[in-house]
Amino acid sequence: MTQTDVARPWEVQRRGLLLLISSPSGAGKTSLSRRLVADHGDLILSISATTRAPRPGEEEGREYFFVSPEHFDDMIGGGQLLEWAHVHGNRYGTPRDPVEAALAAGQDVLFDIDWQGAAQIRTAMPQDSVSIYVLPPSWADLARRLNARAQDSDSVIRGRLEGGREEIEHWVEYDYIIVNKDFDRAYADLGHVYRAERMKPARNPWLPDFVRRLASETTTPSPARSTP
Repeated sequence: MTQTDVARPWEVQRRGLLLLISSPSGAGKTSLSRRLVADHGDLILSISATTRAPRPGEEEGREYFFVSPEHFDDMIGGGQLLEWAHVHGNRYGTPRDPVEAALAAGQDVLFDIDWQGAAQIRTAMPQDSVSIYVLPPSWADLARRLNARAQDSDSVIRGRLEGGREEIEHWVEYDYIIVNKDFDRAYADLGHVYRAERMKPARNPWLPDFVRRLASETTTPSPARSTP
């Protein structure tokens, strides 16, 4: 450890956190998540494994690890997933080892995740988890956003809207709620939550020693200056 590290322990000795962001499909959690990661160097996006096919523009290892149902079964059986769930006819799961390594190294990990996966992570790592639920301002706005994406068929969109009514009932399980009526305002709220959670004492193990050093320091008062 260098002299600078000793003087500024908060820069090298913090524990990472898990930022869990959920919403009904189309409410904006992915756009908010991507911008938060882009704006904060200490925050990385968790990459899930999924059995669904890639959407247009998605790349292997960037949005998801696209795996076969058989390989997904092997990951479950081998205890390699921190959480997994069925969502809209497909399965999604989070590889465990990269997440645990990131936390230990002081890296924050953001999860763009459904309520089922968020619940499993909160159960597995309650002290490390911070959960945020993003709501749309209205159901008509949510339908408009899903149609504007032009990524799914009408039947899939109807299924997402129907499923969304059940999903939003889980908002009470989350630490924070953000209504995404205005993207910039919602993003500002998200950033405030993230930065505040980073400052909690439990995530900064350098604090006890730092405070003890502060308390033990002695200072010599500067001599009073005479007035000319």
